[in-house]
Amino acid sequence: MILYEKHPPVARVTINRPQVYNALNFATLREMSRAFEDASWDDAVAVLVLTGAGERAFCTGADLNEQEQFLQRPRDYWKWMGVFIEAQERLRNIGKPTIARLNGMVVGGGNEFNIACDLAVAADDIIIRHVGPARGSVPAAGATQWLPLIVGDRRAREIIFLCEEIPASKALEWGLVNQVVPRAELDRAVDALAKKLTDKLPEVTRYTKQQLNFWRDLSWHLTVGHARDWLTLHAGSQEVAEGLEAFRQKRPVRYEKFRRQSKETRRARKRRR
Repeated sequence: MILYEKHPPVARVTINRPQVYNALNFATLREMSRAFEDASWDDAVAVLVLTGAGERAFCTGADLNEQEQFLQRPRDYWKWMGVFIEAQERLRNIGKPTIARLNGMVVGGGNEFNIACDLAVAADDIIIRHVGPARGSVPAAGATQWLPLIVGDRRAREIIFLCEEIPASKALEWGLVNQVVPRAELDRAVDALAKKLTDKLPEVTRYTKQQLNFWRDLSWHLTVGHARDWLTLHAGSQEVAEGLEAFRQKRPVRYEKFRRQSKETRRARKRRR
């Protein structure tokens, strides 16, 4: 599910599911956690790079084929969300700088792993996008907490509510990434940044990272438990079912269906009064 390589002082974790645009399933998240733990404990590793296999996607968030199971077994979503949280926690608390190497689409939970990294270098043809309100889930574990800190409140709301593609140039302008380079120069730019980070004192860097994490840690721990339970309750909902069915059938989501249901519910309540 992942490739984990160590060439000290740099370790690299590659989400290795290019056939599904490096989407995240339960097994992949568990492997990512173990790799982050190993890199954290290995004193020969100074920097970790996170990327996706191939050239089409960095990571496109949750694997929708696996997510479909939760329509029948919504309580199991609590377990899936638990391993997602664990992987995020281990990445953010790894004790050394991390770089997101953005080589393709960065969607939903994929962007939450991007912004969990300290720095990001993007190829100039990538896009970043959130799709929760458009597809039936909610971007609750990282995006809603951290995007306002990174890009500002109004831009965060635009990203999350509108679910529109953000090209690399705009991502750079808004502060979602640190560098944008031609695709052919992506590895060179990542290697150069890793070298700069390696040439720093490790204990001072670790403590500096801990302090820089303060606002992210505060907002995350105040809300992520609630998000886990809410998403579990929501996993079997009609909205999720419609979003997954539309994706599978390659058709638009029938948003008006839910607006109409809301109107009918209000009318029924008025009649009962």
